[in-house]
Amino acid sequence: MEWPTAFSASAFVLSTFVAGAAVAASITNRDAHDQKVTVIEGESAKDHVLKPSAVLEGVCGKGCVVRLNDSVNDEYELEGNEVVSIEGGYLYYDGTDAPAEPQSSDGGKADSPKR
Repeated sequence: MEWPTAFSASAFVLSTFVAGAAVAASITNRDAHDQKVTVIEGESAKDHVLKPSAVLEGVCGKGCVVRLNDSVNDEYELEGNEVVSIEGGYLYYDGTDAPAEPQSSDGGKADSPKR
């Protein structure tokens, strides 16, 4: 294999790995007691017990349903890039796991018009 081809293949594998790792939900337990979280992806269901302040990361890579404390009334559908938290026994949306846009070093001021 020639060097440029090997480099291209390596770059593709690395970018696929990084992109795959970035697309997953995280769930934080902000309650003072344990919370049972069931993650349902397709036909597969996996139970997790989150201690207070614990974070469950890397779940729902392709979307899923999250159930709290075995209650079918407390089901939440996630796309896979959300950051959510449990507070008061409910799941709250905190944002997405998308990287923040780069900030300019000039404090966000617009450039002066060029003449």
